[in-house]
Amino acid sequence: MHPLLLLPVALIVVITVVDMQTPYSVHLGPALVIAPALTPSIAGPRTTAVIGALALAAQILIGITHGGLGTTNHIVQIITLAVLSVLVVLYSALRERRQAQLAQVRTVAEAAQHVLMWPLPEQIGPLRIASLYLAAEDEAQIGGDLYAATRCDGGVRVLIGDVRGKGLAAIGEAALLLGAFRESAHRRIPLAELAAVLEQSIARHAADLEPPEEAGERFATALLVEIPDRDPVTRMTSCGHPPPLLLSPGHAVTVPSLHPSPPLGVHGGTEHTLDVFSFEPGDTLLLYTDGVVEARDARGRFYPLTERVMRWTDDSPEALMHHVRRDLLAHAGGRLGDDAALIALHRTAVERHRHHGRVPGTEALRHG
Repeated sequence: MHPLLLLPVALIVVITVVDMQTPYSVHLGPALVIAPALTPSIAGPRTTAVIGALALAAQILIGITHGGLGTTNHIVQIITLAVLSVLVVLYSALRERRQAQLAQVRTVAEAAQHVLMWPLPEQIGPLRIASLYLAAEDEAQIGGDLYAATRCDGGVRVLIGDVRGKGLAAIGEAALLLGAFRESAHRRIPLAELAAVLEQSIARHAADLEPPEEAGERFATALLVEIPDRDPVTRMTSCGHPPPLLLSPGHAVTVPSLHPSPPLGVHGGTEHTLDVFSFEPGDTLLLYTDGVVEARDARGRFYPLTERVMRWTDDSPEALMHHVRRDLLAHAGGRLGDDAALIALHRTAVERHRHHGRVPGTEALRHG
């Protein structure tokens, strides 16, 4: 039995005893309805019905003590309490059914999330990985943001993207993009060509997923990242996606200068650019979607991600995700206006081939 159930029982006892000790002109019996009204927040409909029956029995006892049950006042009080108790029991039953439905929705959503976005491993090659997904829609676990990581020849390839829209309406396009990435990422083609493959996949299937009223308005931003196992660099191709943050020990945060092409699905046949940056052991690459930096506080100010993560550059990927999640939700008042996803990629020290010099962290090597 839940300890808080003692509260409605105690209320019934106290109200009954006090009413029986007061003059006939004072009526405390109607306050008995408080007991069954409190119970649904503690227990289910059956327990609520038991508490309602106890309250009704107490009301009858009060009536017998104060001149019998035949008086009009006591009859009205008993009938009123009985009706209100029945209504509270019905409310409790509906509430329990609603909670069961929500629990089922959560279970299905979690299963769909695991099918759509496979959980990222904690370690891939030289990378320690942690991820965070916050859906904007109530009771949803997935939406229009997406990410994936896979091994390729001699390295790791990562995708993070954002399909236009949020919630369930964007899941089909997110699934399409993830499927195309997983099918093609292992192929020995440059990232720029991989972006073109994703563009072609979006173009082939957009008509099937696009509502008639949104013809030509469906697109997705994407950031493709390739991290070789043995070279301290990261290669990126951006399709209209926000640039990542490079976190280095000592509270240093760098924003790589990318040369993004338009989002996928906007212009077919777009030439994509490959940018290369330094990514040394001990560094952390933080990928994110625009739902993070566009989260607003009560005064309408955007979330200052770059400024905030300077505090946590020396933390592990898991700790970094924990700090960002707590800080982001506090900034947004506990609820985001758009889906948000983040991935932290921490490069550990590995044996590698000779590498002559450090690739500048703020200057990209541009390849058409």
